[in-house]
Amino acid sequence: SRSTVYGGEYCSSVCCMYALKEAIVAKEYSDSIDIQIFSTDFRAFGKQFEDYRIRAEEEHGIRIWRGNRVSSLEPAIDGDGVLVVYIDGNEIEQKEFDLVVLSVGLKPPEGAEELSRIADVELNEYGFYKTPPYENFQTTRPGVYVVGTTAEPKDIPDTVCQSSAASLITPVFEEVEVADEEAGSEVVAEEEEPRIGVFVCHCGINIGGVVDVPSVVEHVRTLPNVAHAEDNLYTCSVTTQEKIKEAIKEHDLNRVVVASCSPRSYEKLFQETIREAGLNPYLFEMANIREHCSWVHSKEPKKATKKAKGLVAAAVAKARLLEPLHRISVPMNKTALVIGGGLSGLTAALSLAEHGIETHLVEKTKELGGNLRRVAHTLAVDDTQKLLEGMIEEVENNDNIMLHMETEVESVDGFVGNFHTTLANRDEFDHGVVILATGAIEYKPTEYLYGKNDHVMTQLELEERMLHEEFRPKSIVTIQCVGSRTPEYPNCSRICCSTSIKNALWVKERYPDTPVYILYKDIRTYGFRERFYREASMKGVIFLRYNDENPPEVTEENGRLRVVVKDRTLREDVLLEPDYVVLSAGIRPNPDNEKLSETLKVPLSGDGFFLEAHMKLRPLEFSTDGVYLCGFAHSAKPLEESIAQSRGVATKVLGLFSKDRIEVEPLTAYVNESRCRWCGRCVEVCVYGAIEIVESEGVKYARINDVLCKGCGACVVACPTGAMDVHGFTSGQLDGIIECLEWE
Repeated sequence: SRSTVYGGEYCSSVCCMYALKEAIVAKEYSDSIDIQIFSTDFRAFGKQFEDYRIRAEEEHGIRIWRGNRVSSLEPAIDGDGVLVVYIDGNEIEQKEFDLVVLSVGLKPPEGAEELSRIADVELNEYGFYKTPPYENFQTTRPGVYVVGTTAEPKDIPDTVCQSSAASLITPVFEEVEVADEEAGSEVVAEEEEPRIGVFVCHCGINIGGVVDVPSVVEHVRTLPNVAHAEDNLYTCSVTTQEKIKEAIKEHDLNRVVVASCSPRSYEKLFQETIREAGLNPYLFEMANIREHCSWVHSKEPKKATKKAKGLVAAAVAKARLLEPLHRISVPMNKTALVIGGGLSGLTAALSLAEHGIETHLVEKTKELGGNLRRVAHTLAVDDTQKLLEGMIEEVENNDNIMLHMETEVESVDGFVGNFHTTLANRDEFDHGVVILATGAIEYKPTEYLYGKNDHVMTQLELEERMLHEEFRPKSIVTIQCVGSRTPEYPNCSRICCSTSIKNALWVKERYPDTPVYILYKDIRTYGFRERFYREASMKGVIFLRYNDENPPEVTEENGRLRVVVKDRTLREDVLLEPDYVVLSAGIRPNPDNEKLSETLKVPLSGDGFFLEAHMKLRPLEFSTDGVYLCGFAHSAKPLEESIAQSRGVATKVLGLFSKDRIEVEPLTAYVNESRCRWCGRCVEVCVYGAIEIVESEGVKYARINDVLCKGCGACVVACPTGAMDVHGFTSGQLDGIIECLEWE
């Protein structure tokens, strides 16, 4: 990768993180291993990847060398091991290692050239399938699509998004046949003696490296009503899923407990597994012994094991009291709400409207377009304003799109298939899904004289000058990672390196003699963006690497800007006196995210972006059914990736809308009418309006609307007579858990 001599000139995108992952896994096996990673630039550009990199260095002691290109590998002097010869600054150094692992790049698949001839599509200069500038799932032939790394090296979530986007091709979703989700007969278990099967996961070494899994299994076998217990290497694997089904039949199990990782990621998978074996899916309970034991107590294996035994025993205690539940079927409202009128919101709204879906598009400002209104061009698109103007015109003239401008979402009630939204301007409407395309904002720097000197600006402000005025700089210094990759905000903003190189090329193409300097920590031009990095270097853009310990200093003397930076290669201070200083300011989440998170009951990541259901496999949706995310609402990303995400979300929605009815979770509150004294306290505390006091044959009692109820349990707390309870979390089940933990 990144080589004009060997392999391809592009970056393979995933190698840095693969190396880091393998290094951490090795350290988990043996903390005494000395692991060092040599890199040109360490490209941890994905969502929360930088957090992972920091943890690897600070918690696991993995050393990452940057800019230290290895020149050769030689046999060690004693013949046992490998001598690594590398450049450190302007010195040749060498280190001896027992083992060297090569992070080799990705190449086009074998047969790509032949298949391109058969399909009549073009390949790019690297031998991958050629795609248009901003729809990276299209080929050069209409009707032929490309997904995954056959188009460009990419990570798993980008592949998933791209694949979903390419699926958005059928114009008549009503014709889709949907399999019956309740196919197969269920074993009735209400009156049977509980026979519980327990499956404890090693998760490779994720759990097994800390928790003594076999001893947990032995402990579980001593618990009442446990008819079968076993440990598995990976309980979520297809192989183990089949083993669970076989065990249910072989041991006549009527309840199942899995002790592994997060229920948020895998509970539905296991529920579906036992349903396929004939059990009601709500006769399943899960204990999280990864996040709650091995991860948080990684340095205390004995205590982690003891805690795991307690959590699994508590899950068994609850499973003993589980009862079959059945989902509630309600009509599907085939209308969509898109929140945010930037690039992602426009793309999602148009993708749905083109398929006949009535879509409400809510934008809080008076103009559509979001951040893209301030961008002159990208590395992929020469004229973003022309692209944006065309999209806005399509949206404004589409009869299936209802625009709500200069307003915000006030409240969203209901559930998947049956939401009701009220806007700040008092508009109200019903819809079946919510798409969050809330965008993001540019960090406003407090450093480097920003706001104090008119010749210090951000990249977006520079682009606005390019768009709206004559701009001819005499010299420019760009400073990377301003407000990103700092202790206060550790994550990478992904697009800053490409943006600074794009703007540097814009200056060099118009004013070749203008000096342009880019001060950076790592240049993260992943994938085919690498060629622009090389082009910028060839055109005279000068790159100077700095580190966190010695950030650039910007001062003003006699009306002139002065920038001093300690270059890591030269190991000396470099003085620059530019006409302009341009700051690559980081991307911050939309401040509205917090309110929408509470309104829609969807989580945020630690840095304030929305947190998807699964980082790798479900990057477009939440665990909350019917709510989706795309674009900058998910994390910072370039234009073409935002478009792919938005079209991928539209595919998910069309799949959901292929059904006329939707089944909702039965984990709702219920009333013991004989205990109810119709005091109305439950009505007062229910924020969903799901409870009312009714009278039947002269008897009053509280009645719950299962469709509106969210199973939050507020009514259970408020009820003075104990008449209220929640399916799946009954007072008896919770008492059983508490008693078990006290005993343990």
